[in-house]
Amino acid sequence: MRIGIVGLLQESNTFIEAETTLLDFDADLLLSGAAIRTRLENAPHEVGGFFEAIDRAGFEAVPLLVARALPHGPLSDSCYESLCQQLDQAYEQGDHLDGVLVACHGANVATATLDVDGDWLGRIRHRVGDGVPVVATLDLHANLSRAMVAATDAIVGYRTNPHLDQRARGIEAGDLLSRALRGEIRLTQAARFPRLVINIERQSTAESPCREIFAKLEEQRRSKAVLSNSFLLGFPYADVPDLGAAIVVVTDGDQELAESLADELEEEIWSRRAEFQGRGISIAKAMTTVEGSTDRVCLLDMGDNVGGGSPGDGTLLARELYECEVPRSFVCLFDPRAVSRAEALGEGGRAQFSVGGASWELHGGPLRAEWTVVSHRVDGTFREAKPRHGGFTTFDQGPNAVLRSERGLTVLVTSKRMVPFSLVQLTSCGLDPTDFDVLVAKGVHAPVAAYREVCETLLRVDTPGVTSADLSRFEYRHRRRPLYPFEEMRETRWS
Repeated sequence: MRIGIVGLLQESNTFIEAETTLLDFDADLLLSGAAIRTRLENAPHEVGGFFEAIDRAGFEAVPLLVARALPHGPLSDSCYESLCQQLDQAYEQGDHLDGVLVACHGANVATATLDVDGDWLGRIRHRVGDGVPVVATLDLHANLSRAMVAATDAIVGYRTNPHLDQRARGIEAGDLLSRALRGEIRLTQAARFPRLVINIERQSTAESPCREIFAKLEEQRRSKAVLSNSFLLGFPYADVPDLGAAIVVVTDGDQELAESLADELEEEIWSRRAEFQGRGISIAKAMTTVEGSTDRVCLLDMGDNVGGGSPGDGTLLARELYECEVPRSFVCLFDPRAVSRAEALGEGGRAQFSVGGASWELHGGPLRAEWTVVSHRVDGTFREAKPRHGGFTTFDQGPNAVLRSERGLTVLVTSKRMVPFSLVQLTSCGLDPTDFDVLVAKGVHAPVAAYREVCETLLRVDTPGVTSADLSRFEYRHRRRPLYPFEEMRETRWS
């Protein structure tokens, strides 16, 4: 049996005007053929799980194309067209396939194609035909569409946020496909699309109410007829018709059971809809907490969430820490110009200049202060040994510098946007996270896996920005209506 492996992963924030181009994929991950196995076979990523499941089944893995770019604006039309052409070329070289495993994000948008993942999966289905099983994995933040469901035999969503189970989900998807090809099971699935947007602040799977819903999923899985089930939380920064939460249940040849269990989950989720809305800790309240705390505190900057596409150069929290003269405080900012300035000054050099605030005034303007260059590094690569959000172990934040102000604020400036998945981002620059009392991480849930190891308190701060937790700040044009909480709805269940 020959099993094709395909991947397209990017989270598209449609409230960002700048487009994601093919250069962004080149800079991150754009692989074909054997290079896919070389790079991802042992990674804590779903594609690594695909290889493990296929090898264990004794089948032949046929890696075709895997592309990934950091979250940012929608794909340009030329970028998506090029990726589709590369998929076609890879498929032609792959020859006959007995099954396909696809790693999709589920919140991928192009300028002219609002449902990239549905279109991408549809192209694969058209290529292989109806008789070849297609099993896909989706990020927990997928905005599931009916097109995605129609193009697949089974969908498997991540189950943890931070995403630490990606390889396990890849293995699960590969096992389902292998068993189906052997004739041991018959894949049937049902999906539900409750008219509900889950606030990003409430999307931690270890916290209520998500914790209780995932416990319900596990309860359903005790039935041998249930092969898989998923609760997809949605990505609120993609203005698309399919915006919102979704449910998928996969059973062994029992469509009626799949439909019934999907209904059961939808009713439970809908009954708790008010609990999925954000509470919003203001900057002022967060600073009050910091001042009165004896714990080491991590301030999660929700409005400048790099993992949601934000630029990572917002200064709102950095400015508060600086002006309040909070000692032993830390923040990382994307600022290539500041890196160049630090390089020119050299280690130990001191001067007054601005950092951050170059992208949008919305995230705070440049922070001007007198900075001492603690260190400068040309090589920004580092490796994380532990499974972290995103499923990757190697990172590159580009040339970087550590700057320190006379007021106690330390800033790591980088020349590449970097999602704060790993504390090695700091230690590779000679910084010990435990030397700080307050650390700012530009994310919501992704940084938690790393930062909870050193911070007793983590506060999700409702800062303004292109990833603000306050969804009333955004103008949606394409979303379905009605949709809670934008429209109040009293019906017991909506799809």
